[in-house]
Amino acid sequence: MKKFNIRKVLDGLKEVSSSTPSVQVGPQENHLIQETIQSEHFQLCKTVRHGFPYQPSSMAFDPVQKILAIGTQSGALRLFGRPGVECYCQHESGAAVIQLQFLINEGALVSALADDSVHLWNLRQKRPAILHSLKFNRERITFCHLPFQSKWLYIGTERGNIHIVNVESFTLSGYVIMWNKAIELSSKAHPGPVVHISDNPMDEGKLIIGFESGIVVLWDLKSKKADYRYTYDEAIHSVAWHHEGKQFICSHSDGTLTIWNVRGQGKPIQTITPHGKQPKDGKKPEPCKPILKVEYKTTRNGEPFIILSGGLSYDTVGRRPCLTVMHGKSTAVLEMDYPIVDFLTLCETPYPNDFQEPYAVVVLLEKDLVVIDLAQNGYPIFENPYPLTIHESPVTCCEYFADCPVDLIPALYSVGSRQKRQGYSKKEWPISGGNWGQGTQSYPEIIITGHADGTVKFWDASAIMLQVLYKLKTAKVFDRNRSKEDKGSTEVSDEDPFAIQIMAWCPESRMLCVAGVSANVIIYRFSKLEVTTEVVQLLEVRMQYELNDIESPDGGGGGGEQTSALPTPGASPQTSGPPSHPSTSSNNSDGGNIPCLKVRSTPLKQSPGYQVDLVVQLVWVSGEPPQQITSLALNSSYGLVVFGNSNGLAVVDYVQKTVVLNLGTVELYGSNDPYQRQPRSPRKTRQPSGGLCDINEGSATSEDRCKSPTSAKMSRKLSLPTELKPDLDHRDNSFSRSRSSSVTSIDKEAREAISSFHFSETFARKGDSTLTPCLYVGTSLGTVLALALTLPPAGEQRQLQPVIISPTGMLGRLKGSILRMAFLDSTGSLLPPAYEPWFEPNVTADGEEREKVRKRRPVSVSPSTSQDLNEGQYAVVCSEKQAKVMSLPSQTCIYKHSITETSFILRADVVQMSQGACVACFCANGHIMTLSVPGLRPLMDVNYLPLTDMRIARTFCFTNLGQAMYLCSPTEIQRITYSQDICENLQEMLGELFTPVETPEAPNRGFFKGLFGGGAQSLDREELFGEVAAGKASRSLAQHIPGPGGIEGMKGAASGVVGDLARARIALDERGQKLGELEERTAAMMASADSFSKHAHEMMLKCKDKKWYQF
Repeated sequence: MKKFNIRKVLDGLKEVSSSTPSVQVGPQENHLIQETIQSEHFQLCKTVRHGFPYQPSSMAFDPVQKILAIGTQSGALRLFGRPGVECYCQHESGAAVIQLQFLINEGALVSALADDSVHLWNLRQKRPAILHSLKFNRERITFCHLPFQSKWLYIGTERGNIHIVNVESFTLSGYVIMWNKAIELSSKAHPGPVVHISDNPMDEGKLIIGFESGIVVLWDLKSKKADYRYTYDEAIHSVAWHHEGKQFICSHSDGTLTIWNVRGQGKPIQTITPHGKQPKDGKKPEPCKPILKVEYKTTRNGEPFIILSGGLSYDTVGRRPCLTVMHGKSTAVLEMDYPIVDFLTLCETPYPNDFQEPYAVVVLLEKDLVVIDLAQNGYPIFENPYPLTIHESPVTCCEYFADCPVDLIPALYSVGSRQKRQGYSKKEWPISGGNWGQGTQSYPEIIITGHADGTVKFWDASAIMLQVLYKLKTAKVFDRNRSKEDKGSTEVSDEDPFAIQIMAWCPESRMLCVAGVSANVIIYRFSKLEVTTEVVQLLEVRMQYELNDIESPDGGGGGGEQTSALPTPGASPQTSGPPSHPSTSSNNSDGGNIPCLKVRSTPLKQSPGYQVDLVVQLVWVSGEPPQQITSLALNSSYGLVVFGNSNGLAVVDYVQKTVVLNLGTVELYGSNDPYQRQPRSPRKTRQPSGGLCDINEGSATSEDRCKSPTSAKMSRKLSLPTELKPDLDHRDNSFSRSRSSSVTSIDKEAREAISSFHFSETFARKGDSTLTPCLYVGTSLGTVLALALTLPPAGEQRQLQPVIISPTGMLGRLKGSILRMAFLDSTGSLLPPAYEPWFEPNVTADGEEREKVRKRRPVSVSPSTSQDLNEGQYAVVCSEKQAKVMSLPSQTCIYKHSITETSFILRADVVQMSQGACVACFCANGHIMTLSVPGLRPLMDVNYLPLTDMRIARTFCFTNLGQAMYLCSPTEIQRITYSQDICENLQEMLGELFTPVETPEAPNRGFFKGLFGGGAQSLDREELFGEVAAGKASRSLAQHIPGPGGIEGMKGAASGVVGDLARARIALDERGQKLGELEERTAAMMASADSFSKHAHEMMLKCKDKKWYQF
């Protein structure tokens, strides 16, 4: 392979439209690094979507394949099989899915949409596709019905008419049931839209049609007239048959159920008001809420089940939505957490004319999916194996880690398995169709989500699955002493004081650090043992900006111009060793020093898993609330956590439980205040005289929980991604303020906030010859500054001697806020930060034993061992606008690349691919880009998302090996890949939805029923609805749209449904040969429109007087 040179960089321009080429600055000959990563290694595609379907609207179940389909208000289709088999598809129009119907056991699904289109999906391929669509022009679709093993789909409309569609060719039959023929001539009013269609289970030639106004008609398909009409003075919502076809049940808008005999004219044989109070004097019971759906299911050895949703009495205000199960004399009312969208009863047989034997009910709620076991007493629910609880509390931030240590997932699973609740059904999950993919991808992946209620969830995301491993409740650390009035109100308070804002995690040491909106940082260690913490260790930190200017600060940290700003970190710094009880209060002179949340004072029982090690709180200073934390990092090898906000940064030593450094942003530069300089002059840096700049360890607490004032000064509110408010924290708030393309317009900018950190073992100063532990700091004004760390030796000394930190000045400046920093060794390989391996913190032995354990551990897996001391390093820095690579220790910029001029980057990560490292960026204009390192060649640029909202901006993250994710809705995670390898292997990794299964045998008619004609009557629908008998439908009524690939292409494809449907039906259908010949003829007709019409014309002339079976 050729050595890397500038020409390659310019070649990259051809592939990338929206970026300018990298510019190489500085001496070229010293930096000829061979870059193995090329643009052909990248390709962008969606892999899988997890979570609860957002705003569901309809549902269907295939009882033979055991597949569940859910449609949503945005036209999405989610299919669920056995745990781990799920699939996401999208209707292009984005219209709501109003109804779904499986072609049972045929690997196909019909969807009806609110834009009056009907679509046929082929499920026999791993990524389902639409085979045909039909768009109605003059009528609105209200209800569809596809009888079992039929190819004729009934479509009811708002005008009250019923059209019939052949699902194989997706053509309309000329047979139409008009509303005025269905209802009595004497009735003057229009019966309303069709709300129900179904055929009599025992006689396919009889169709029951329910109209909204309360009229039900039994239509005879052969004689084309209504046999019976049933009228009731309340609107109908749904209708269900008894399997013998002699009775049916209707649900009404006044909360009643009516049961009718098919042959009984006039009145229903029974009227039930399941939730109505029965008055004593024989009057009508008081009306209830509408019963939106009813199902009537029979059992061979017992009473039938009547299952309904809705129908509660109007006086049950505030009662939760209910599903009612009536079985014999018992009525069970099952309360749900959210409104019911739809429910389906799962039965042992797909045949409507057999005993149904219901065993479960699937209830689709607005934000949950519940499956109830009907066979067990008390109707317990099944434990849901799908990852549908992402949105249990709104997600506020995410992190994604691919290629984790292999022991992590088992460790998290073992502590998480103890958190599961009891009382679930003992049976297997009933939705069990499909097969898992044959994925070969084996590395562990973990997604961590932070939530508005302070919970942190760890998910196993390996091999395109998602499963919750462990849930941590960070709010347990604080007192929840809400006042009585708060408890009474059911409204969610405007603020979530415990919401997680940023998370930092070290997978090797399992140390976790979270920053919350209330300006608090909690440090956790992982332990397999339970422990009771008598006193939660607490550090309080004052971070303050004092404005020594006549002009009053306008809105705290908001937008007021500050001409002179000097931070005073802490009024009375105490430099003491580790305090044994940091929560004892000290005298509080200035009335400030109040944290936003009160840490609990009672002992805290901590289960195995993540256990709190230290809480750090920023306190109010002089009546000003603390500023929100904008950046956070931890390093387990150094035992340090660092966090920053718009005032400055603080470094905490969690081994000694002390604040090592508390510096204002300005102090990082040295004595010169950047706000008073000429904006275009370069900033000079000054070496500080003292090593330890300032330690502030205020350990004062206040008894009363402070409720923050709701003034303009208050900047604590986290802009939750669920409410799309344009006020993100400093990292993302570029949405709400127009960014100037020049960094120099400091006067318009808010304070300089700390935007990112990076711990590394590198060259602290220009011209250094040795590697030292360093902390690199990036600010919102695009400055990169370095701090050198002097750490005590490992073991006992680490507990006693202080960590010394000295600012070593500025490394460089970029346009826009700094998002990400990383270091490469002299060969261009990514240098991982030093870490300490995990150890069990709660060793039960005495202190000496514990010391031995500590001493035995290696302190750091440091990159310095693999690198000769005289070799250089490269620092990669990415801001919102550009990327730079600097050579260390000379600190010269050798490459720079302007990533975007007109937009800005929301997320950038330096990631490891199998071919080498690269910079991955997600831009606010929806582009996803990758750049090589160190040469910053553009490798990929894809315009992925046309619209990015605040939720995507807040949750998008890249990780190693070409994986990325974001929240595409409040309830769903979308995973994507930018790796060519994964795109190529994706087909293998995806699960199969369709598996060949024998259709169960039809119920036996029995000797006497066969003899006296009492069994199920079959009907040749082809004779009635085919073009020969019914003629052609009006062309303007609906327009046929072939699916992607066209009919011809699909016929050739191995998974084409048309031929398979025909073959399956020939095998299944008792009518055998004659129907088979007709099917073949229909398939031949489909091939070409010309021959089809000619053939039909000839047939018509030749067979005017003959019936089709006389051939």
